[in-house]
Amino acid sequence: MLKFGRGQLLPRSILPPSYEQTHGHARRIELASDRTIRETNKVSYRLNHWPIWIFVFFIAPGPMTFTLFEHGFTLRMAAWMGAVLAGTGVAGWFGKLPGVEPRPYIIRFTEDRPNPLYRRICYTMAWSEAITFAVLHIAGLAYAIVTGEWRLRQFYEIAYFPLAGTIWLLGALGRLPRVRASTKGEGHERRYFYGSVWAVCIAQPILWFLWRVLPRTRTSDAIKLAIFVGILIWVGNMARRGLLPRTRPIVPGELAVSD
Repeated sequence: MLKFGRGQLLPRSILPPSYEQTHGHARRIELASDRTIRETNKVSYRLNHWPIWIFVFFIAPGPMTFTLFEHGFTLRMAAWMGAVLAGTGVAGWFGKLPGVEPRPYIIRFTEDRPNPLYRRICYTMAWSEAITFAVLHIAGLAYAIVTGEWRLRQFYEIAYFPLAGTIWLLGALGRLPRVRASTKGEGHERRYFYGSVWAVCIAQPILWFLWRVLPRTRTSDAIKLAIFVGILIWVGNMARRGLLPRTRPIVPGELAVSD
């Protein structure tokens, strides 16, 4: 039986309630029975998830994304954005994007259901970007510190697609969280995914800002690398402990809805 101490229930909010309870590495959990069960997704809910996948597929060509942040928007990027809008729009219209379905696909977090192809493709793409961008930035900064030369663009041009392609292959083989053939482990696999997303989405903009304001010297690059890796570790540890939204274990046994 789960036991919760005085004042351990978080105040009601748009997020599901969570409780202080040790579960593996996590220090907070959610109860599946607390989550609202819905038969359909509202139009507003579906529309709010669409921009997520627009962004994911738009930044998929890593070297082009590097150019975007280095020089700004171009006609080539506008054409690619148009293609992404059209592709994700059609997929969303037919309910083939996670969170944009007419009704939730996953209801029970421990239910052994086939993981649809569109979910596997979308989450594979998101994984590839979260990992590849972070690895290249760490490698580029480390190279600059050792050699005194800034070669991040070359890193992107040479290594981005081999790295991303390796992750795409792992996704095709069902070796990534949320990309497996079955949704049975969704209750925990979503923790790894959202923990990675939280860490990268916080660390990357800060690194970009530092890249803009700090000079390109070995000392500055060392500061950038330390801050970037420090944020990844700090946020990743918070996610591991279940202190961030969507990183808490969901105790199975009751109905629940997953995004």
